[in-house]
Amino acid sequence: MTTLPPIRDVIQRHNLAASKALGQNFLLDEQLLARIAALPGDLAGQAVLEVGPGPGGLTRALLRAGARVTAIEMDRRCLPALAELGQAFPDQLTIVEGDALRLDHAALMQGEPFHVLSNLPYNVGTALFVRWLGGEAWPPLWRSLTLMFQREVADRIVAAAHEDAYGRLAVLAQWRSEARLAMKVHRSAFTPPPKVMSAIVHVTPAAMPEGVALRTLERLTEAAFGQRRKMLRQSLKGVPGALEALASLGIDETRRAETVSVAEFVALARAMQG
Repeated sequence: MTTLPPIRDVIQRHNLAASKALGQNFLLDEQLLARIAALPGDLAGQAVLEVGPGPGGLTRALLRAGARVTAIEMDRRCLPALAELGQAFPDQLTIVEGDALRLDHAALMQGEPFHVLSNLPYNVGTALFVRWLGGEAWPPLWRSLTLMFQREVADRIVAAAHEDAYGRLAVLAQWRSEARLAMKVHRSAFTPPPKVMSAIVHVTPAAMPEGVALRTLERLTEAAFGQRRKMLRQSLKGVPGALEALASLGIDETRRAETVSVAEFVALARAMQG
């Protein structure tokens, strides 16, 4: 195995103090990082996209696992440290300077199926996650998403109906994917420690329900959870065909959005299109 200096030494040598503006919190525990890299299974020879590698803690774990990593980093202070990693693992690391929200990930990966593993910067994590879940074409090019979130966001992704965290994000994550809470990460594992706890969510694509368009489901859930304390007959009255779909499926219009399961939202979207 390639011998590398401790991540803490790399941070000090390159003067990489975490930027609050960029939502940076660095992981230094290499055993923890290796466990994260192992969550999707064997990555030897696999293409991996990493967003916000920072000083390269997770990056080195992925490279040691044999992955071919494309790392998107917008903090140019981190580029020299990442370049050193590239030299230590020839032909395994491609570094892209830029904003992951503005880049075409499929083009970056040259159309090859890929895994996404990332300790996402807190300020862009949810936006990137929703983007990866989107698109009418399914299955997606990504094979799995293994992502670090604030614990409350992770709970929202994996929540079921009737749970406090259940909402639009859970429906979008679960209607054609399998999402699970893979690991809890204590705030003390980070430098600097964030104010909140974190957790890793692992998502894999599932079969897409037939007769349902993402656009319809998005419109339905946006209305339902936009007024989540109101009864469905009130929150959905502005969505064409929604109240008729409720009636056709025998779903009580006095229920509230947080009681409607993912399967029921899918059935409603299908009925609206029918």
